[in-house]
Amino acid sequence: MGRLFRWIGAGLLWLVILLCLTLTIVPHFLDARYYRGPVSDHFDGERFFNPDGDDGLPVANTGTMLRYIAGSDDRPKWPSRVAVAPTRPPARVDGERMLVTWIGHSSVLVQTAGINILTDPVWSKSAGPWGFGPTRVAEPGIRFDDLPRIDLVLVSHDHYDHMDLATLKRLSDRDKPMIVTSLGNDSVISQAGVPATARDWGGRVEVRAGIEVIVNRGHHWDSRWFADRNRALWSSFVVTLPGGNLFFAGDTGAGDFGWADKAVSYGPIRLALIPIGAFRFAPGQMAAGSHIGPLDAVEVFRRLGASHAIGVHWGTFRLSYEGWDTPPRLLAAAEKCTGQSGFDALPIGRTVAIPPYAAPRPRPAMPRAELLHCLETSGAAALP
Repeated sequence: MGRLFRWIGAGLLWLVILLCLTLTIVPHFLDARYYRGPVSDHFDGERFFNPDGDDGLPVANTGTMLRYIAGSDDRPKWPSRVAVAPTRPPARVDGERMLVTWIGHSSVLVQTAGINILTDPVWSKSAGPWGFGPTRVAEPGIRFDDLPRIDLVLVSHDHYDHMDLATLKRLSDRDKPMIVTSLGNDSVISQAGVPATARDWGGRVEVRAGIEVIVNRGHHWDSRWFADRNRALWSSFVVTLPGGNLFFAGDTGAGDFGWADKAVSYGPIRLALIPIGAFRFAPGQMAAGSHIGPLDAVEVFRRLGASHAIGVHWGTFRLSYEGWDTPPRLLAAAEKCTGQSGFDALPIGRTVAIPPYAAPRPRPAMPRAELLHCLETSGAAALP
């Protein structure tokens, strides 16, 4: 019996040693230097950061995050499956005509001026490493094989629900598109054997005469393995187009909203793709550090002066607390409260034509307290 206890004790000792070695070695192994370059107002020589303050994490309280991950936070139920009728878009759209299809989450196909643009393409079943992570409740609005030839891909950052290496590899093998991203993400994408062009905020990439991609600031964070946090940069994008620019916000919190103001400086925005979901990590929360909700989204829309906007980043992967259809319902209420129009949420798989650019009527910002009061009066603030 004494020998048995000694064996058990030795085994436990080795398990403790192995655990200590794992905790010491693995984080360094999983960490990576995706980018090396000069120090700037958003890069300290090792990691990127938000120049307008805070780390951009969705929640600051570890306990809240653990309860969310464990599903023990009494969150509203989501459907296990959402019906989608996939569409088959045309091969090309010429001239200033613009067609847009929301594929799901932040994946959008924009067709105009003879080019096909795809944002943060994700066709995988789940958003996480090795098949783990949040699972789709809605299939892509376009089957991969029905995608027209893609010319330009925008990748906002390296989170799994935005950078899907398997999808990028399929696109690269099939179409050889130009992939534009921000600093360091090209290193991550290259792990799949896929070339990408990376730029710092303010950097430009010419697609063809009169059309270029401008990498723009956002307010977020990034990581593939937690230990490699903020080794690559997050961004939004402006694509200059003859009929008015395209703005893709990527994934972002509000911060100082300066990233939206900067986007306007590159010219009139015909269409803005703005996130409206994954903003709630506790009951009643209306925004998180790294994710805007509908209240901030309508302010982004106002600042952009865009003719039209489509709400994305909702209804596909469950990432947060709010109900499945709360983002579009709250967006409609916030838009009504602020007196705006032209900012809509679409069904996945529906292709819509975007009218020509027309400058919206200028509106002053509505104080947040006033907007919240309006939403409470209408009952929208009580949405789960």
